[in-house]
Amino acid sequence: MRQSEQRAQGAGPFTTRLTWRLSDGGTAVWESRLARRRGVLAVRPQPGAATRHVRADAVSRTRLRRLNAVAAIAFVIGGALFTAGAAVAQFGVADATECASIYFAGGLFFTTGGYASLLQAINAPRHVPGGEGQLVTRPWRWWSYEPARVDWLSTFVLFSGTLVFAVDLLDSFQGLSAQQVNRLIWAPDVIGCVLFLLSGHLAFVEICHGRLRVRPHDLGWWIVTVNQLGSVLFMVSAVAAYTRPATGSLVNADIANWGTLTGALCFSLAGVLQLGEHP
Repeated sequence: MRQSEQRAQGAGPFTTRLTWRLSDGGTAVWESRLARRRGVLAVRPQPGAATRHVRADAVSRTRLRRLNAVAAIAFVIGGALFTAGAAVAQFGVADATECASIYFAGGLFFTTGGYASLLQAINAPRHVPGGEGQLVTRPWRWWSYEPARVDWLSTFVLFSGTLVFAVDLLDSFQGLSAQQVNRLIWAPDVIGCVLFLLSGHLAFVEICHGRLRVRPHDLGWWIVTVNQLGSVLFMVSAVAAYTRPATGSLVNADIANWGTLTGALCFSLAGVLQLGEHP
């Protein structure tokens, strides 16, 4: 591999790992999730030498650490509130308005966590392919449009899912007929679940470099896996929450509530794990 050559790995149009040769004969390896979450780049100075991790500067590390903490804590609290809302609904210890209020509060935290995750992708330090083994800090941005980056796309889809959930959470405060419930609450709920599942799939693409594999010693892999399990359970809950127009009852209220409860617990657990994935 000559100095000008690069070896890219990923899936489809997405590059999740990039390896290139340095001017001193060593190699540098950039991985999307490691750079985005931990602000590091792997460098091997000479063939056969031990690999060392080159860290981004203090500005980037501080950004990533703070954004990671905000996102992780938001998902922990949001998941806990959704768990409480599902428990209240299942055991009937509060009325529908109180239950909707708990879910809505949880939705606000989920949206906060989703946007913080997107900001982390937007403001992650960038690599210089073909150059020296270092990460470059860019000026702070509140928004970007980079659909060719799998980390940006995954977090953008996640954030979009939380916004869609916000629609049906707001509509749940209204007195609606069965048809209106299915159109204004159930349909956005299913769409939000699909977006969560898509985001999780893209996260697997990023961390597994395009090939689904088990990585039990990788904290990031466990975070993605637990989150995706939560998304699957949310989807099961959403399907079971369809309201029969003829009777006005759910397809299966128990499955809907327990699916939400266990899925929310998964997101809380993933948030706890995420607190350990920082620079």
